[in-house]
Amino acid sequence: MEKWFGSSGVCINENAELLMVLQGKPEEDKKWSVPPGGQEKNETFEDCCIREFEEETGYVVELVDELTVKKGSHKELGISFEVHYFLVKIVGGQRKIQDPDHLIYDIAWKNVDELTKLDLSFPEDRDFLIDYIKISGNC
Repeated sequence: MEKWFGSSGVCINENAELLMVLQGKPEEDKKWSVPPGGQEKNETFEDCCIREFEEETGYVVELVDELTVKKGSHKELGISFEVHYFLVKIVGGQRKIQDPDHLIYDIAWKNVDELTKLDLSFPEDRDFLIDYIKISGNC
């Protein structure tokens, strides 16, 4: 089974909104997620999160804390995965899609009410993200 490693950045602003990206391959339905991405060779999970967040949103971030690690597998695809979720804080840059993989179609701040209704790339993240927004603050 092939192994995939990656990171995601969780960024919440002063209005209790989560920064999300609309993503998908050209032939797929587009779905929302926190900015995710695959780890490159010799890259730490922390560096992966910072790089992917900037590539997908245009924002430069610094890590605040590691929130959780999600592990699992997609047997039908023959892939196991490990994704590290980090709380991040924007320290520079500007909103801009510059994804080299051309999989990002929009960037938007979403509140809890919106998050309950969005079509998510990873629906298993919904409760974790909603709970974190409710207890969190500034991004």
